[in-house]
Amino acid sequence: MKPLPSLLAVITALPLLAAAPLAAQAPSSNPVMDAVRQTLSRYARNLERSATEMPAGKYSFKPTDKQMTFGHLVSHVAGDNEFRCSAVSGMAKPKAKVPGEDASKEALVAAMKASFDYCTKALANVTDAQLGGMVPFFGGRKASRAAVALGIASDLADHYSQAAMYLRLNGMLPPTAQRRMGN
Repeated sequence: MKPLPSLLAVITALPLLAAAPLAAQAPSSNPVMDAVRQTLSRYARNLERSATEMPAGKYSFKPTDKQMTFGHLVSHVAGDNEFRCSAVSGMAKPKAKVPGEDASKEALVAAMKASFDYCTKALANVTDAQLGGMVPFFGGRKASRAAVALGIASDLADHYSQAAMYLRLNGMLPPTAQRRMGN
């Protein structure tokens, strides 16, 4: 039987063991785009789960007459993802047309998932060094890749908060609240 290490040896090793995971991670050479990609991944999960959990009969729901329907939100996310990720990456947008808000739940969920898959591929090799370049943007304007990339992150946060509100107004917990509640 091997002898147990001395208490002094264990106490001495703890800081080294705690720092080991940090030492293994080299600083990113693309911290901005890495953050955008991480944000995309997180909101893809949450928005896809929101779209899946909303019953098909509630895709026409909107809280007020001036707000968009849930179906419109899902369609909008898919189209906006394609537009922005294409602008940042230079990759051609998918040829398939994004279905409108009156399409079936299945078609809208599939389009949203496809848009997140497209964005993941499109943004995979974009570097921070490319963010200063100008790209076509809404209204015939030009914007920096940085502005469009940051817009992806901020729009996804906005759209998820909207989806979460729509779910709550229909008596459902949004995905992030489900995790906190242990569901």
